[in-house]
Amino acid sequence: MLPEFELSCSEFKAAGLELTREQYDKLDIYAKFLVEYNEKVNLTAITEPKEILRKHFIDSIMLLKFVNIPLNSSLIDVGTGAGFPSVPIKIFRPDIRLTLLDSLNKRIDFLKQLCDKLEIEAEFIHGRAEDISKLPEYREKFDFSCARAVANMSLLSELCIPFIKINGLFAAMKGPNEDISLGANAVEILGGSIETQQEYKLFDESRKIVVVKKISQTPPKYPRNSSQIKKKAL
Repeated sequence: MLPEFELSCSEFKAAGLELTREQYDKLDIYAKFLVEYNEKVNLTAITEPKEILRKHFIDSIMLLKFVNIPLNSSLIDVGTGAGFPSVPIKIFRPDIRLTLLDSLNKRIDFLKQLCDKLEIEAEFIHGRAEDISKLPEYREKFDFSCARAVANMSLLSELCIPFIKINGLFAAMKGPNEDISLGANAVEILGGSIETQQEYKLFDESRKIVVVKKISQTPPKYPRNSSQIKKKAL
């Protein structure tokens, strides 16, 4: 399914990353199952092998290049969809304790089957982030949260920051055009502080990773319910 191993290695190398045979084999299983499952459940518009390699796998793993995740850290991927960025990250960092959250049960079903095929351990949660982060067993329990989504920084912060512990980090994988400063007020209200904004090129496409550090507890009233969030940004 994926381009042959040597070519895939060269693609990773061009992005400043390394790829082992074992990692490649798991990513190949991932790609095959993604395309197969996509025929019955819409998971991605990207189905061409080289595009999967670049725009799903390498794009996801770039987070490890710019964010230091200590050994055995807990990570929740909020609105994970087809498992990006966290399942490729788990393939490269098996020590990470992974939780996958999505609001659509059909995606969770896919992820359970995928992780079984990949022999990956993870916790799967079906629900909305704004509801799940209110539960004591998940609120401020994670070292890291991440999201690779088109939503703006204010909305993503409200959904993701409540999950992380004080001194934990939230990593948002963004396109190049959003003015991140417009989300700064939301980050501050939610107990965070924007620590870094890393802009980079990935095969001539601009990317940005924004890292928020949790410096104080998120006020209990956040996140608001979905209708309030959509009606007015923080």
